[in-house]
Amino acid sequence: MVATITGGTIVWFVLFLVQLPFYGWFADHGHAWWVWTCLAGGGLGLIGVWYVRRRDAALKRSAALESASVE
Repeated sequence: MVATITGGTIVWFVLFLVQLPFYGWFADHGHAWWVWTCLAGGGLGLIGVWYVRRRDAALKRSAALESASVE
């Protein structure tokens, strides 16, 4: 799951960086929001990576505690 979220986040940031040199064209044609959408997607992806990693660690901790209490 972490790899999927990380991959998506990288794609959003790459799209932002690719569009950034053409910001003037996007702004002239009323599409500047495309650039900022990619940046927002990358930022939200970073939050997603943080969340999924913490969730994965909590699940592993819970499984370890459960297996220790069974033994």
